[in-house]
Amino acid sequence: MMKNPNHGAINNEQLLTIIQRIEKLNEDSAAIAADIKEIFSEAKSAGYDPKYIRQMIRLRKLDPDELDEADELTKMYRDALGI
Repeated sequence: MMKNPNHGAINNEQLLTIIQRIEKLNEDSAAIAADIKEIFSEAKSAGYDPKYIRQMIRLRKLDPDELDEADELTKMYRDALGI
């Protein structure tokens, strides 16, 4: 952490700028979350299951080796439980 050379003095402009930037990102984040929710709603209306869409999104983030390992572990657990 960088020390403030003014020891306790607050730079009002800098603080305000930081807060405004965070507020803007929070607004953007909320708007993106609303857009994603809308897309999931569209998918559901088209007959897709949002739970599985989320799962596919998680799986697409994995590299091929991680995906193969996840598949093998899932199969092993299912076999152990007789599913």
